[in-house]
Amino acid sequence: MSTNAIASNDRLPLSPARLYLAVIERLERVSYDTLFAVPARLFIAVTFFLSGRTKVDGLLTLKPATYYLFQYEYRIPVIPPDVAAHIAALNETLFPVLLVLGLASRVSALVLLGMTTVIEVFVYPGAWETHLGWATALAFIVFRGPGALSLDHLIRQKFARAPSGRI
Repeated sequence: MSTNAIASNDRLPLSPARLYLAVIERLERVSYDTLFAVPARLFIAVTFFLSGRTKVDGLLTLKPATYYLFQYEYRIPVIPPDVAAHIAALNETLFPVLLVLGLASRVSALVLLGMTTVIEVFVYPGAWETHLGWATALAFIVFRGPGALSLDHLIRQKFARAPSGRI
């Protein structure tokens, strides 16, 4: 018997099982767009944007302390420290803004997921609990999209209505 049949059949006696199934049915009706998409985007955007703001003066002028951190504390292999500092500051400034707007959301989340991986592996491997939270929010955005309250959604709707061959 399906959940709908059990939950909607008023002839069944009220039981813990019936109540449980009714609650589950209602919970399953909550959409990703309603409950998760915007908070996931905002959570991760704020996290990375605030981190980026600690690295720069003004828009993108790196602070001397940022160079020091990348030279002596973060020590990311393969990439020179000054280049890594600029990449991190740019990523932490640009992609959170795009996430808030819901524009290029999957690409933005993928870039920040890559950053999260680098931070976990090379910079702060002991902070896996924090990074797992970031990675979870970012993975939701990558796999499920930014939700209906996003520019990506509006653009997708416009192209879906466009006649064939016209974009």
